[in-house]
Amino acid sequence: MPNKFLVGEIMGAARWVCVLVFMIPGMVWSEPAKTWTNSIGMEFVLIPSGTFMMGEKRIPGGDDDNPLHEVTLRTPFCLGKYEVTQSQWQAIMGDNPSAFKGANRPVENVSWNDVHEFVKRLNMKEETGNYRLPTEAEWEYAARAGTTGRFSWGAEELTVLYAWYHENSEKETHPVGQKLPNAWGLYDMAGNVWEWCQDWYARGYDHTPGSDPTGPISGVTRVYRGGSWIGDPPFVRHANRSRLGPGRRNGDVGFRLVMMCHPSFPD
Repeated sequence: MPNKFLVGEIMGAARWVCVLVFMIPGMVWSEPAKTWTNSIGMEFVLIPSGTFMMGEKRIPGGDDDNPLHEVTLRTPFCLGKYEVTQSQWQAIMGDNPSAFKGANRPVENVSWNDVHEFVKRLNMKEETGNYRLPTEAEWEYAARAGTTGRFSWGAEELTVLYAWYHENSEKETHPVGQKLPNAWGLYDMAGNVWEWCQDWYARGYDHTPGSDPTGPISGVTRVYRGGSWIGDPPFVRHANRSRLGPGRRNGDVGFRLVMMCHPSFPD
């Protein structure tokens, strides 16, 4: 059955859909992605290695997500197709701290430290050390999916088709995968909940290495990305950044995981 929210929003945005191809220069439409599902139903998508432009150009008074700079990720990785759900969290942790309950809604109200413990237990369950949070660079690279604009879908007016945010969320999270995916088959890379990254936060990118950056070696706050159900379109643009102490929890902050994998997987 079609999602009632998405059907309505597609109808409302119809005048934009007809010119979508012309509004997204550089859009990379890929073949169906290689995917893998683990023992608790988490699906992962193979993300190729590559080079992209990270951040945004400098603007007066802004220095958090600039300068725009080239970054190369030399190793392919697998990223969660969806944000981690409450049922998946409960399968590993035995509880559900979320403010907005629903098995297929993203888990939220979890700190970076909580997520670190989840990853530790998941690695033990799967008898592997392959799971971790994405680096900030990996996250933005995957969100952009080969595009270079503020939004991978092009025009800001199309945000309603790809993200749960202030305009359409009705002040709550929603089940994962209800919006359109990006060109690499990833859902909710904008909106619904912010997503924790591995990196410590540092203002701007002036001292960031050009290959496989992992952020500062120490800090006070950790980065999260993607915007949430409570934000406006500028907050769900792919370069936008925010941060929070690693022990803090919010009802609009969740996560998705990386699984390290070989390019030939899952053959």
